[in-house]
Amino acid sequence: MQTPGTLFCFAHRGIRQRASENTLQAIEHALEYDVDGVEIDIWNVRGQLLVKHDRRLGRLIAGSELLTDLCPDALREKLLPCGGRVPTLREVLETVGNNCQLNIEIKGPNCAALVAQELESYVRDTGACFEQYLVSSFDHRQLYESLQLLPEVRRGVLLAGIPLELAACAEPLKAYSMHLSLDFVNAELIADARRRGLRNYVFTVNNIDDLHLVAAMGADGVFTDEPQLVMDYNEAKTAEMLFLDQDGQDTHTVGPL
Repeated sequence: MQTPGTLFCFAHRGIRQRASENTLQAIEHALEYDVDGVEIDIWNVRGQLLVKHDRRLGRLIAGSELLTDLCPDALREKLLPCGGRVPTLREVLETVGNNCQLNIEIKGPNCAALVAQELESYVRDTGACFEQYLVSSFDHRQLYESLQLLPEVRRGVLLAGIPLELAACAEPLKAYSMHLSLDFVNAELIADARRRGLRNYVFTVNNIDDLHLVAAMGADGVFTDEPQLVMDYNEAKTAEMLFLDQDGQDTHTVGPL
């Protein structure tokens, strides 16, 4: 149960300072921090769900090819800067286990059906719970497809702006949460989402002033590259709430018996 006033902490692509983003090593480091959730990115690479953010090689792996043009086995042979390799979604599911929530962001086309199949298979094989997973995307059509294929898995609506009708786009998707860009998030959008019964998570928040800002707007959590920052913030908030509760109780008990 999340303490009131604290922020749900998603480790954004694992712990990128300790290992290359989206690798099993980065995820393992995130689990050491006891985060609430881990966020990863997936692409359908010729029928395999691989965990990577960029649509082309070049930033972490030499080359310039589109991921979707590559042979998945050849891509998985390439070493990332930390010495790790591009993992499959199944490998990430096994690494995370039941330790925290997993946010699976669909980056490329034609992923929804494969994600549904993989999650169904993993839950069937291990006894895991669908409630542990959250599928998100800027591609709202794939979120709708996810709803049709596997409604048991929650959906997060990614936005990089402020829609004219605010959070109304989440309703036909029967979404669980709105994932809002720090560059555009405002209190009105968060309040509208909350009225519709949605959680609000903001990306990517790496600064203490921004943590205070989004918390004041009513956000429920953040995606961050700095989980220790969020955990320290939450610890301070928990201590503050405990002090206020104790102070309030003392106030009620003062007076004649």
